[in-house]
Amino acid sequence: MKFVKSAALVLALLVLAAAQASAQATAGAAGTTGTAADQPFARFNGIGIGLAIIGAGLGIGRLTASAVESMARQPELAATIQTAMIISAALIEGVTFFAIIVLGFINPNS
Repeated sequence: MKFVKSAALVLALLVLAAAQASAQATAGAAGTTGTAADQPFARFNGIGIGLAIIGAGLGIGRLTASAVESMARQPELAATIQTAMIISAALIEGVTFFAIIVLGFINPNS
């Protein structure tokens, strides 16, 4: 139940932040006036970025929990498990950064 409350709070904050960001006028890019009416789907970029970050956090947390449990069961393989965990976490972060960059550059008007 605590997870559901936390997820609802995070979702509400994301929607609130996205609504405020889309309501603000941006510095004019080429061919746009920068108003919220020109970019009706811009608020979904913020939600997508938030979901990408939450997904990466949950994935890395689950990965770490599994690795620590594996190290506790087989301490002689701790170095190998830790190396695999760090490589996997780096790959997850790389995909997350790519998703954030792609979502940041999406222009819904083009």
